[in-house]
Amino acid sequence: MRNSRVINWLRTLVFLAALFAIANLRASASEITIAAAADLKFAMDELIGEFRTNHPTIAVKVTYGSSGNFYAQLQNRAPFDLYFSADIDYPRKLAEAGHALDTNVFHYAVGRIVVWTPTNSPIDVEKLGIQSLLAPGVKKIAIANPQHAPYGRAAVAAMKSLGVHDQAEPRFVLGENIAQTAQFVQSGAADIGIIALALAVAPQMRDAGRYWEIPLDSYPRMDQGGMIVKWTKAPEAARTFRDFVLNDHGREVLKRYGFFLPEKQPQP
Repeated sequence: MRNSRVINWLRTLVFLAALFAIANLRASASEITIAAAADLKFAMDELIGEFRTNHPTIAVKVTYGSSGNFYAQLQNRAPFDLYFSADIDYPRKLAEAGHALDTNVFHYAVGRIVVWTPTNSPIDVEKLGIQSLLAPGVKKIAIANPQHAPYGRAAVAAMKSLGVHDQAEPRFVLGENIAQTAQFVQSGAADIGIIALALAVAPQMRDAGRYWEIPLDSYPRMDQGGMIVKWTKAPEAARTFRDFVLNDHGREVLKRYGFFLPEKQPQP
């Protein structure tokens, strides 16, 4: 009888300890929502997977899209915690308007663009370079919408600089963001396109196409930056994720996906 009471007492202690652990886990759990430029799709997915392993109490949700569209939404206090833009000017403007936590804007990468064709395309993009856009048989050229997508603006600037814009423009097919632009070419909805190098070298697309990198001096430098929004409900979790992306390993992942890296910045 005495042994039975001891066993029951021990079971109760184990049960209470489990309840206490669950309560502590729930109390410490946080959730952050990220608005991320579409060129980050593959790199960010990898980083989030690793972050979840290292920080299991922080849930991360991400939406990919056009940096310009996110900028418009965040002007109206869209419910995001973090913003990763393909154009650092967008978070800078938001910070100037008082929408950034600690008024801090971080610089995480420099983007690059390429002319991309599917593997089965007869166009020798590596040989023809920018002239690939004018090759016989090219009826549709995919670029991101330059009205709100930084990669679209870079594509237009490069084509003007290299003297092919006016001939190419009537054939433009505009993607809502750079990921959709890549999808247009990959699916055959366009014959060729100008996309982010970060998408072209990603394992998910690397074997699906061939590309020619557009010279950096033919379009404005694509500094990419971000911010934590002032109205975040999980500031410490947001800072933890930001620092994870900006640390040495995060920078190495970005570099592997074709981004240039700015000088490492000290974080507050």
